[in-house]
Amino acid sequence: MIQTLFGSLEEKPGFLDRMKEAVTRTRENLAARIEDVVSIGKEIDRNTLDDLEAILISADLGTATTQQVLSSLREKADRKQIKDVDELKRLLKEELLAILDVTDKRPVVRVDDTPEVILVVGVNGAGKTTTIGKLAQNFRSEGKAVLLCAADTFRAAAIEQLEIWGQRTGTEVIRTSAGGDPSAVLFDALQAAVARKTDYVIVDTAGRLHTKTSLMAELEKMRRTAQRVIPGSPHETLLVMDGTTGQNGLQQARLFTQSAGVTGIVLTKLDGTAKGGVVVAISRELGLPVRFVGVGEKAGDLLPFSPKDFVDSLFA
Repeated sequence: MIQTLFGSLEEKPGFLDRMKEAVTRTRENLAARIEDVVSIGKEIDRNTLDDLEAILISADLGTATTQQVLSSLREKADRKQIKDVDELKRLLKEELLAILDVTDKRPVVRVDDTPEVILVVGVNGAGKTTTIGKLAQNFRSEGKAVLLCAADTFRAAAIEQLEIWGQRTGTEVIRTSAGGDPSAVLFDALQAAVARKTDYVIVDTAGRLHTKTSLMAELEKMRRTAQRVIPGSPHETLLVMDGTTGQNGLQQARLFTQSAGVTGIVLTKLDGTAKGGVVVAISRELGLPVRFVGVGEKAGDLLPFSPKDFVDSLFA
């Protein structure tokens, strides 16, 4: 079960250090600039917080999230409750963690005695196929049996890329020829998983279609197919978002969350952006938990997301 996996992975040493490394650029863009605007001995008032507003937006928290955070801080500043920059950072951490904790407490579906089906969705180029390979590596490292389903049949390169990841991780890939019916290959994969008592089936999906068929209609057809073979599935639908696109990716994300039954977010390329604050914006604006973050290109570079570790890393 994903819940079990999250727990066991987070107990392994080095995850906080890796998160700190991944958000280095964001930390420099955020914490260091706070030091610049709050000089030693300077009173922290509404003018100071006006400067902080620009810093938070530059870190890609977004206007709405920034205003929510500053509303609480301004009340405390008016009551002279923010004594110095350290106190400001502590209160800011509390505000960011409170936003992330709301969605992080959403329960993960528990699955017993049946393959757990994970549908992976998102626009092309966000890192869906790579994320699937990394997920397979994580599950396999826990001794779980995994099957990959190449249901992005509209892009031949996607099938080939998934097969490469299958070879890297020692995971079988169920596929069909390019241009085949995604729901048909999903049906075959789920039947195979049931017969073999596989623990996880991870399904790659199209980010766009080369036909007039609606992508969301195709995803809904796949969901119905999954439910016919394994009632209650897909148990998790992960939306993969490219962290470097920041706020620009949120509108696309909203379309998927409205139509594809998304239950969690995987944010890729967190190490490649100075705008990691988008993690908080995503959580608040989409109302969804961030399940994993990608911090590199290797198979092991997918970290289970911990709100506390993330926020601590921003101000370490």
